[in-house]
Amino acid sequence: MSEELSLAATSWGHLASFNAMASRCEVLIRTADRAQAYIMANQVLLETRRIEQKYSRFNNSSSLSRRNATAGDWQTIDAETSALLGFSKQCFDLSDGMFDITAGPILTLWTFGPDANVPTSASIGRALKYVGFDKLSIEASRLHLPRGMSLDFGGIAKEYACDRAASLLTLDYPHIPALVNLGGDIACASIADRPWQVGIEDPSELDNATRTISLTGGGLATSGHTRRYLLDEGKRYGHILNLNTGYPVERAPLSVTVMAANCLVAGMLSTIAMLKGANAQAFMASQDVDFHICR
Repeated sequence: MSEELSLAATSWGHLASFNAMASRCEVLIRTADRAQAYIMANQVLLETRRIEQKYSRFNNSSSLSRRNATAGDWQTIDAETSALLGFSKQCFDLSDGMFDITAGPILTLWTFGPDANVPTSASIGRALKYVGFDKLSIEASRLHLPRGMSLDFGGIAKEYACDRAASLLTLDYPHIPALVNLGGDIACASIADRPWQVGIEDPSELDNATRTISLTGGGLATSGHTRRYLLDEGKRYGHILNLNTGYPVERAPLSVTVMAANCLVAGMLSTIAMLKGANAQAFMASQDVDFHICR
């Protein structure tokens, strides 16, 4: 068995766990066959690691890091990257430009944790000059990323990996229900014969559920700033940034959880709701999905 993957028998099947994309990941599989459960979980691990290796800006050897390093030139893109860029444009348009994968320059200024500091207004102003999805030139098989700009798929890569892994399991094991959980981004593989019970974390009491949701299919994602934030001179700054100002969104909920047809759409909507700040509830009410907001 891979040292990266642990597998434990449960009363309902098997639970596999591993670390990827800076998250604790799990695969819940309703089969008593340990060998089969391991093969399925390892398939999830390999697909998650593949996408991480390709699209992580924190890995200097990733395809995305190399792409950002050669900004200023036309670059060839494959079908997968082209599709993600197309989805990213949907995010940009639906959010009125606030959900933007070109936020790399401003994201690098903000770090979160006990030793983090608020960037200077001058550095934020300089970085914002290199942000804007509408500055990209995208064709069927090539991309022009202007010099000084950089892409960050952090807002969609984990959700995409979750859907991809669940889709592979559904294709190869259509009669075995499984749940893929990549750090709270969740997708169902196959239609569950019995609903999966998923807890929504209580922002005021972390690691405890404030509500339980039943899932038989589709995906779920939560966006929020209960864990990633910084305190500076008594003010709390969440990690979700308003690209109009370069500073964290103000008056946003603590978290927004969305249930949708897949994890990628759920993640897009939950993130946009956070970006809407005080208008999160109104935005979600206009979408045809189930959601839960914690304030």
